[in-house]
Amino acid sequence: MTAPAARLSRRTAPDRSGATLPVQALGLLAGLTLGLPVAVLVGRAVLDGSLGLALGSRVVVDALALSLATTAVSLVLTVAFGTPIALLLARRSFRGQALLETVIDLPIVLPPSVAGLALLLLLGRRGLLGEPLAVLGLEIPFTTVAVIIAQTFVSAPFYIRSARTGFAAVDHDLEDAARVDGASEWGLFRSITVPLASASLAAGLVMSWARSLGEFGATIMFAGNVAGRTQTLPLVVYGEFQGGNLDAAIAAAAILVLAAFGVLVAVRVLHAGRALDIRGVG
Repeated sequence: MTAPAARLSRRTAPDRSGATLPVQALGLLAGLTLGLPVAVLVGRAVLDGSLGLALGSRVVVDALALSLATTAVSLVLTVAFGTPIALLLARRSFRGQALLETVIDLPIVLPPSVAGLALLLLLGRRGLLGEPLAVLGLEIPFTTVAVIIAQTFVSAPFYIRSARTGFAAVDHDLEDAARVDGASEWGLFRSITVPLASASLAAGLVMSWARSLGEFGATIMFAGNVAGRTQTLPLVVYGEFQGGNLDAAIAAAAILVLAAFGVLVAVRVLHAGRALDIRGVG
């Protein structure tokens, strides 16, 4: 670089040295604002011993097991029907696409209680589909199936939005090259599209799972709060708090926080390992 060019570069380059301290202070403030309430909650549960007692409580353990089982099924269902929808929205343009995207995104902005009421009006005993299902001997409300449906309804849009973004960002030239080499559509999707969109897919999975795990409003409206059958961990937090057992509510809430934190850390570790593998190959 010539001397005039170097001087010009120095003059036009933004000076970040003066902004470092304010930015760090702002970051610290944001971290305290978002992290301090959670830290106080978990700290209270650990220091007063209520977390250990909760882990020995049959109600909390059953609710935790139910939450993990239902969210796992919900996640499988979300991936099964959400992935083709996301791929369709990312790769095709068709009449009514904007309307479809709006309908898919709608549960994100709906109050959870409204979502639960909508499901009840559709699948309840006197709902639009409830009576035909009852004739077949199927009753969904206030069952474990209702919990899964409520969780899937409110959480699937998070995965679909993220997966759609990931699929749209995949380089089509790489896929065309694979087709030229004789790759089948399924092989191309599995070996090219999914790995290249994996970061967005993983982010969508985490957001969807976290939303399912914390689901409360739609669940209590559509599935109720039946211990051992529909009482997930967020409902235990609410029930114990309403019953005046603050320590049990805090402990159950802390378990939710730790479970969500563990999943987020695991995803970050997996992403870091994948990045190192890519650098090693390169």
